[in-house]
Amino acid sequence: MGTLINDGLPFRSDQLDRLGLSWTKVRTLLRDHQIRRMFRRVYVAVDVPDSRELRATALHLVMPPHGVLYGCTSAWLLDTDTVPPADRFNFVPTCVVPHGSTRCTIQGVRCIEGYLPESDIVELHGLRLTTPVRTSADLLRTLRRPYALSAADAMARAGLITSEEVRRFLERLKGYPGIVQARELAALIEPLHESVGETWQGLRLTDAGYPRPTPQFQVYDHKGRVIARLDHAYPLHRVGMEYDGREFHDHDDDRADDEAKRNYLRETLGWRILVNRSDDILGKDDSFERQVGEYLGLVPHLPRLW
Repeated sequence: MGTLINDGLPFRSDQLDRLGLSWTKVRTLLRDHQIRRMFRRVYVAVDVPDSRELRATALHLVMPPHGVLYGCTSAWLLDTDTVPPADRFNFVPTCVVPHGSTRCTIQGVRCIEGYLPESDIVELHGLRLTTPVRTSADLLRTLRRPYALSAADAMARAGLITSEEVRRFLERLKGYPGIVQARELAALIEPLHESVGETWQGLRLTDAGYPRPTPQFQVYDHKGRVIARLDHAYPLHRVGMEYDGREFHDHDDDRADDEAKRNYLRETLGWRILVNRSDDILGKDDSFERQVGEYLGLVPHLPRLW
């Protein structure tokens, strides 16, 4: 293996001359998968594994004096992916700086003037960032409804927060923008959701006015063996819902296994199974809510809020 570019350390786009690189060369390296973009205008050799330490080193390149990492950027340093899908390939670090302080002049970082109490700030790898509970509260307030809840679920899944902690914290933020949404969604935080799609599916059910489904429900066969684990279920009605993400359900073998399992659940055990993918769970089609309503004997609240 050859020498890593910049010895494997992240570098900014305005440091290319020092590294003997040009924009043409950078585009070639990106195309050939020799470097990757960590966030806007900051790159690293593709062979360097992702880690909190690497992310911190990259953020040190753009952080202004007195800046505190905020929102999705704080969560990102905590190794939690909360960036909405549309922004993942154009991620811009965000920080809060005191009113009247000198803002960062480096392109590719967003600064917000504001005030954060010291109790809401922690330090990690030499960087100041909002605490996990403050980060979760801000994400619930500021992101669009489905992305806000999936961000909080990710924080809970990582063991950084609990629903009760966030709900108690939000009592301090009375009058803040987005506080009504944040309070409502904080009660729905579910650490058992294993993907953003599962969060979105569950939110569609609760937004339709249905009871909260049981997540990760295990189904047993007549010999007491676990034969399936449903993303969501209403066990008394034998209604199950699954979200098929691309990572684990796009290969032919995966689809064959899924279909065999679901056929057994439907034909042998009498379950009614509904399956969602990303294209329809975020779309406008409300047939999912209507079908679940038919199975439960309930009328959904429509149209959806998102």
